[in-house]
Amino acid sequence: MYVVAFAGAALGVALVWFLVEKSKRKTHPVSPGYREEVVFPHDETFELYHNALSLCSMKTRLCLAELQIPYKSHPIDLIETGRYENIRPRFLRINPGGTVPVLLHEGHPIYESHEQIRYAAGFAPHGVPAMTPSDPERYAEMETWIDRSSLTEDPLNHGDQSAGNAIPGQTVPLFSTMIEKIPFLRIFEGLLFHFDKFRPVLFMVLKVRGIENLHKLPPAVKAIGRSRAQLATHLDALEQGLERSGGPWILGDEYSLADVSWLVIFERLRQVNAEGVFLGAGKRPRTTEYWQRLQQRPAYTEAILKHDHPLIEYGRQRIVEAKAANEQVRICLEGV
Repeated sequence: MYVVAFAGAALGVALVWFLVEKSKRKTHPVSPGYREEVVFPHDETFELYHNALSLCSMKTRLCLAELQIPYKSHPIDLIETGRYENIRPRFLRINPGGTVPVLLHEGHPIYESHEQIRYAAGFAPHGVPAMTPSDPERYAEMETWIDRSSLTEDPLNHGDQSAGNAIPGQTVPLFSTMIEKIPFLRIFEGLLFHFDKFRPVLFMVLKVRGIENLHKLPPAVKAIGRSRAQLATHLDALEQGLERSGGPWILGDEYSLADVSWLVIFERLRQVNAEGVFLGAGKRPRTTEYWQRLQQRPAYTEAILKHDHPLIEYGRQRIVEAKAANEQVRICLEGV
C-alpha cells in the first residue's frame, strides 16, 4: 500500500517537474540576421555564443579572427561535446531556436552564421581588409560561393544544394565515436526537451551500436554514401572555380568571406579523417593546395585549433582505429 502510494507521489512529482521544465524550454524559429528590436545584457561590443564542434560556430569565429575583431566568448555545449546546454533556459533566452552560434553586437543578436560573417565584415577595423569585394560582379560571385558552402534547414535532404548541407553525412562517424563518452542520461534529456527528436534517437542508436557496427546500419550507410557523392560534386565545382580564378583564393588574389565559409568544410573533413577520400594523391590538386594555404593562415590557428575539444580528437582517433581494424567499416566510410 505504502509502496504504491509512494510510487504514485513520485510519478506525480516527476510529471510536475517535467511540465514546469518543458514550459521553460519552449523553442521557436528565429529570423536570420540582425535583430534591432532585441537587446540582451552584454559586457563587450561583440559577444559570441558558440560551440567547438559546430561548423557554423567555426565559421563565425574564423571571420572574427580574420577581421581582428575582439569578442567575449560564451562556449555552449551541445550533447556531442558533453551536454544539452543549447536547450536549457539560460541559452534559449538568447536564441529561442536553440542553435549556435549567436553573435551579439552591442547586445543585439545576429542569427545564422552566413548572416553573421556578412554583418561582421562591415565592422572591420581600420587597415584590416573587410573580405568583401567592391566590384559588384565579384561580390555576387562571393555570395554564390558562400551559399554553396552554407548549412540550411533539413540539410540531410538538401545535400545537392550546398557543401554545408552535404557535410553532415560525413559527420556521422564522428558523432558515433564522440558519443561513446556521453552518458545515456544526458542523451535522454534530448528525448524530453530537444526540438528535433531525431537527433537524440540517432545518438542513442549510435552509442548502442558503436562505430564498429556502423556498416550494419543501412540508414547510416546510405547517408554517408549520399553525402560522399554530393560533396564530391561540390568539390569538383570548387576545383573548377579555383582553376578559373587562378588562385590562390576562390576570387583569385583576394581572400574573401567565401574562403572563410569553405575553410570549415575542409576542417570537418580533417576532423573525421576523410581528407584522403576527397583530396591528395592527385585528386583535386588545386583544392588540395588551397586547403594547405588555408591552414597556414594565423586565423586558422586562432579560431579553429585553439578552440579544439578533447572529444573531437578522441573521436577522430577512434575513427582511424576503427577503419584500420575493420575493412567493412573503412569501405563504409571511404567508399572504396
